[in-house]
Amino acid sequence: MLDTIQAVNQTAAFNRWAGFDVTHAADGEAELRMPWRDELGQYAGFLHAGLIGAMLDTACGFAASTVAGKVLASHFSVNCLAPAVGRAFVARGRVVKAGRKQVFAVAELFAEGEGDAAPKLVATGNAILVPVS
Repeated sequence: MLDTIQAVNQTAAFNRWAGFDVTHAADGEAELRMPWRDELGQYAGFLHAGLIGAMLDTACGFAASTVAGKVLASHFSVNCLAPAVGRAFVARGRVVKAGRKQVFAVAELFAEGEGDAAPKLVATGNAILVPVS
């Protein structure tokens, strides 16, 4: 399953530009990682909220696709909990419930610090995805 999701990830020009790397994919789960680059920041030097949303959306979508095939988001929400500062960011998505017409997924975004510092939860997201043929 990981190979399949990684291949899908590589077809998206935005994901390649952002540097998304799919590191885990299993039944109802997906994880992606993105290293920090200065051009991903906003005016105060934090990860831009647009990238936060993109990582959460992608993690939810990839998790949903492991159980439902191709999906599109019909609703998405983001909660920014703390400034997103780190050397890299990890988004973990999981399916809460998968039906025939809708898939409900959640994701968390963590900032990785320097050295042995524990990753810090910086944002969460929820998505409703629709399977497409």
